Amino acid sequence: MKYYVYILYSESLDVYYKGFSTDVEKRLEYHLNSQHKFTSKTKDWVIVNVQEFEEKQEALQEENRLKKLNRKSIGKLIG
Repeated sequence: MKYYVYILYSESLDVYYKGFSTDVEKRLEYHLNSQHKFTSKTKDWVIVNVQEFEEKQEALQEENRLKKLNRKSIGKLIG
């Protein structure tokens, strides 16, 4: 099984959201359909970065690392 760490961006909120999933497209639909407290504030989320991992623990560690990054560091990461 593959594991993914993703970054979503909302232009209307001008904010990034970082998460973990085994199916990024399905997870995006979850966020767009207002099924998550934070992301339910808007429906313009787009995927701006995805990283693939073989091991769940590695993906979770990367998600935690991303959540600690500031906006400038995230901007460098996504280009």
